[in-house]
Amino acid sequence: MPSFAAFGNDLYTGRRSIDFVGRRRLWYLIAAALMLVSLGAVGLRGLNPGIEFRGGTEFRISGTSVTSDVAGVQAVTSVIPQSRPLVTRVGGDSIRVQADAIEDADLPRVQAALAKAYQVPADQVSRNFVGPTWGADVTRQALIGLFAFLGLVAIVIALYFRTWTMAVSALVALVHDLVLTVGVYALVGFEVTPASVIGFLTILGYSLYDTVVVFDKVRENTEHVLGSTKRTFGEAANLAVNQTLVRSINTSVVALLPVAAILFIGAYLLGAGTLKDIALALFVGIAAGTYSSIFIATPLLVQLRERDPEQKAQAERVARRRAELRTEREEPMAAVAAATRDEVGEPTENASDGAPSLRAHGQRQQPRRKGR
Repeated sequence: MPSFAAFGNDLYTGRRSIDFVGRRRLWYLIAAALMLVSLGAVGLRGLNPGIEFRGGTEFRISGTSVTSDVAGVQAVTSVIPQSRPLVTRVGGDSIRVQADAIEDADLPRVQAALAKAYQVPADQVSRNFVGPTWGADVTRQALIGLFAFLGLVAIVIALYFRTWTMAVSALVALVHDLVLTVGVYALVGFEVTPASVIGFLTILGYSLYDTVVVFDKVRENTEHVLGSTKRTFGEAANLAVNQTLVRSINTSVVALLPVAAILFIGAYLLGAGTLKDIALALFVGIAAGTYSSIFIATPLLVQLRERDPEQKAQAERVARRRAELRTEREEPMAAVAAATRDEVGEPTENASDGAPSLRAHGQRQQPRRKGR
């Protein structure tokens, strides 16, 4: 059975090839479907902003042996019936209760109710108030950071590769990764916290790294493609994707393993709730970034570059050269076939009765003798 390393070597040398560029319409359809599902989830379900964005009051109960979410909800609603608190277990013996803004007069009563529900002294229940103004400021700063990141990425890639097509392709791949990650947050209902925003920026950086690695190989393979008649730009770019495919998969798997450990073991088994906000963004973003750098960024780059007149002319030269090579191979084969037919003789038709006969090359047909 061939090993994965042998498969990677075959892809690198060109003995095997996966047509990523030629099937770009299929990849576009898959990406568009996933993005539509993500946008639909955001539109229908909406995001679940954390208290840092929406504002409110947060209580922390430490040193408790009660881990029930219902106890916290009942404690808050017993004082403020219209409240809809969110209870999260943090670690093994800590509980976080988030609620809408609570009046100062009700804070001691809620604090006492939570202490009673979780069977701890009142001094083990801390509280923190986040105003709506501060939450709006955090939201604004997060959006500014995101758009500033995208703008700087476009400038750096355009300057490094000296072409705007690579910058556009990389930005489209980044937007794809961001939309998918936000859609997953909307589907599962995880809170969007400042840690989530950090995770978004981190996955964009990872996706960009993977895309730049592929683009660098594309540039190496296509550096002198205009003066060559061996491959078109699309074929050279497709070879670059095949050559970096195994590296991209290995890098992604190595990166996903510790993130999966944080997400599933740390968040769910150990109860480290504050870790799952950033871990989910990293897990989804790394997987989406690997997909986009292979199936979206490079095929889109080829589609944009193939519109250049120089690339069109080079593709026509490659097609003509291949047609000439086919003709050169077919002519000797046709000559050999003709010579073979002459040596074994060709079927001819008798002029008198129409019966077929064989006439050897260079010989006359003997006249038919009359019988005695």
